[in-house]
Amino acid sequence: MQTEKNKTALVSVIIPAYNASAFIEKAIDSVLAQSYPHFECLVINDGSTDNTPTVVEQYQDPRIRLISQVNGGLSNARNTGIQASKGEYLAFLDADDYWVADKLEKQAGLMQAHKEIGFCSSQTRVETPEGDFLNDWPCPEIIDSTLETIFTHNAAITGSGSGVMVRKQLQEQAGFFDESLKSLEDIDMWMRYAAHGEYCCIPETHTVITKRPDSMSRHLSTMRESAMQVLNKNKTLLNESAQKSLWPQCYATMLCDYAKWEIRNGDKITATRHLLQALWLAPLAKGRLCLSLLAAILFNQSVD
Repeated sequence: MQTEKNKTALVSVIIPAYNASAFIEKAIDSVLAQSYPHFECLVINDGSTDNTPTVVEQYQDPRIRLISQVNGGLSNARNTGIQASKGEYLAFLDADDYWVADKLEKQAGLMQAHKEIGFCSSQTRVETPEGDFLNDWPCPEIIDSTLETIFTHNAAITGSGSGVMVRKQLQEQAGFFDESLKSLEDIDMWMRYAAHGEYCCIPETHTVITKRPDSMSRHLSTMRESAMQVLNKNKTLLNESAQKSLWPQCYATMLCDYAKWEIRNGDKITATRHLLQALWLAPLAKGRLCLSLLAAILFNQSVD
C-alpha cells in the first residue's frame, strides 16, 4: 500500500533516443499509462537524423521534457538525463522497450518501504520486435552478494537498461555511466551500484524488452574488449578474498565464452590465445572447459 509520501516522491524517467521514431511512442505511452503519476519523463534526443524530436513534441503532457543534443552515444545520453533530473529516484527506459502500468508504483513503493535498498528491478519479459514472446528473464539468485553475483553472471540484473530504478543518492555515489565503454556500460554501472547499495528484484513482470536480431558476431571484438575493461576496472570493488579467487574465475569464464564465438567465426588464433590465458588464470575451475575447447580447435570440431 502506498503511503502519502511515496505518492509524491518524484521519479525521473530517462529515455535515451537515437533515430527511435519507429518505436518510441510505445515507450512514452507506457510511461504515461503508469498508475504512479508523480514522474518527469526526460527524452534525450541523441542527435537523431529521423523525426524522433517531432514524435516526442506531439505529446502535450507537461511531465515530458525533450532534451536534444549532438550525438554522444547511449552512456552520454543517459548522463545528460541524470544531470537534468530532479527526482528522488531515477528509472531508465530504452526507447524500444516499454513498461507494464504498475511498474513505477511497485518499485517506488518498494524503495520507500525499504530504505536499505539502493536499486531494484523486476522480472522481465523478452519479446521480438513484432511483440511475440521469447522468454522471461527471472529474478537472480543472489550468491554471497549482489556484486559477486553480477561478476559471476553479468546479466543478473533483470531488465537491465529498461528495468532499473535507483535512488538519486546512490547514483551520485556511483558516478556517471562510463562513456569510454562501447558496450556493457549498464553492467559496469550495476557493479558500481552494488558496491554502494543493496539490490532487490520484484518477482513480477513489470518491464518488457525487445530483442532484435542477434548482431553479436558483428560486434564481437567491441563486446569482448568492453567485457575485459569492465572486469578489470571493477576488480577492486570486490573484497580481497574475492579478488584472489572469484575474479580470476569470472575473467576466465568471460574469455572462454568469447573464445566459443571466435571458434564459430573461424578465428582460431584469437580463440587459442584467449583459452590459454583462461587456463593460466583458473586452471582448476576452468581447466577442463579450456582443454575441451582447445581440442575442438585442434580437431576442427564445432562448439555449442
